[in-house]
Amino acid sequence: MNEILEPGMIVRHPGAPEWGEGQVQSRIGDRITVNFTEAGKRVIDGSRVTLSIVRRDEL
Repeated sequence: MNEILEPGMIVRHPGAPEWGEGQVQSRIGDRITVNFTEAGKRVIDGSRVTLSIVRRDEL
């Protein structure tokens, strides 16, 4: 599922709901950089975590 993530998409981390929504900044292989409203910029290992898509936003 993470393979369809693109910059600008809004996601949630299922294991960290307190992080709030996050905007995908980049995806290189399994490394997904997301800027979360409550946790700042985080690099997610997409081979271990499947992010939940909330919506697509324009950059």
